[in-house]
Amino acid sequence: MTVPGLTGDPQIVWQGKYVTAIKDGTWEYVSRAGGVSAAVILAVDDGHVILVDQYRVPLGRRCIELPAGLVGDESAGETPVDAAVRELEEETGYRAERMTELGYFHSSPGMLSEGFTLLKAEGLTRVGAGGGNHDEDIIVHRVKLDGVPAFLAAKRAEGAAVDVKLLLLLGSQYL
Repeated sequence: MTVPGLTGDPQIVWQGKYVTAIKDGTWEYVSRAGGVSAAVILAVDDGHVILVDQYRVPLGRRCIELPAGLVGDESAGETPVDAAVRELEEETGYRAERMTELGYFHSSPGMLSEGFTLLKAEGLTRVGAGGGNHDEDIIVHRVKLDGVPAFLAAKRAEGAAVDVKLLLLLGSQYL
């Protein structure tokens, strides 16, 4: 397949610990360093969804998101399910009885090569406070599924950003 502007000879423009900026012909994009991917968790509990709220430096403000984390950033050979179990408890304080993979997705394919595995967590038990690790300031929200649109509207009015993955919870209102 021929893609206009693509040479097929990607050049690393810059690489940090977590991201790599790449240029290939006229195309520029970013990938995760080391091929790391992410696990994103749709945690549903008794008609509620668990959301997280954290400051995101690239946005310059807090963002409402599904719980998520990198796969394999703490131990080699970690699976998306392993990462999801770890991140759900670390970020939200919830543990799931069941974790089901729903598929692999890309959030911004015109700019990022990064993908993520979406997992559904069910049978939740609160086992801790959550809040993330030492360098995260995560606020946990347990929101009624039918109240998600109003919750997000209120958070936007406060100045928060909303992650695109939350369209999963809003989809039918846009049809």
